[in-house]
Amino acid sequence: MKTTAKKSTVTRIRPSRQPRGMSAAEWDARCELAAAFRMAASLGWADFLGTHFSLRVPGTADQFIINPYGLLFEEITASALVKVDTEGNKLSESPYEVNRAGFVIHSAVHMGAPAAHCIMHCHTTAGVGVSAQKQGLLPITQMALTALGEVRYHDYEGVADNEDERRRIVEDLGDGTMLILRNHGTLTVGSTVGETFARMNRIERACRYQLAALTGGAEPNPIPNEIVEYTKQQGYELSRSGRGAGGKLLWAALMRKLDREDPGYRM
Repeated sequence: MKTTAKKSTVTRIRPSRQPRGMSAAEWDARCELAAAFRMAASLGWADFLGTHFSLRVPGTADQFIINPYGLLFEEITASALVKVDTEGNKLSESPYEVNRAGFVIHSAVHMGAPAAHCIMHCHTTAGVGVSAQKQGLLPITQMALTALGEVRYHDYEGVADNEDERRRIVEDLGDGTMLILRNHGTLTVGSTVGETFARMNRIERACRYQLAALTGGAEPNPIPNEIVEYTKQQGYELSRSGRGAGGKLLWAALMRKLDREDPGYRM
């Protein structure tokens, strides 16, 4: 008896178009931010519902999109992101609210640092671990040295639900692009999603390397001070020029990888 093999099919999730009334620029921004959540989840940066990424809505000064309080990073889609203004008013329909602490931290930076179009805040084991160490990020690895010129610190003030803390967060960030929130976690900012993601990747890896190097009370190999300062300056110049790990090439490659493996973020 002759049998006919069934043709195998692959179900593909087609990227949806932006909702009616939404600009193409905003939809593209939503897709990029949703992609960052999916990538962060795959790297183990998520803290269930506990941390947030946000992005200024293109063409606005007082509006940003942020993850809804109720969805895991791996569930985030472009259309699920919530649009709010810096006063906390919800500007897009969503069954979810925005976490209060997340709003306070992100609105602070969006209001006080006009060049910070994107903000990412994480509670990773390594990031929180280093944030709880008195000396903070140590100059003991190349990854740390190329980040240190951009790193600033903000002292712990409790769960960030006090709007008065917003001014101090911005003051402590100053001209930096990476902020260690002491006893709390890490935060990075940038002009694009890709730049901000790469900075988070850099400080996250630097923190992981530090904890690994100090495991068991080992004494790190000292680096001469003149090399420390030289490498910090190299990292600063690379970061500000866009030629470092935060360049467009890395982000484009990560987006291609995500489109192959997890295209549902575009819905």
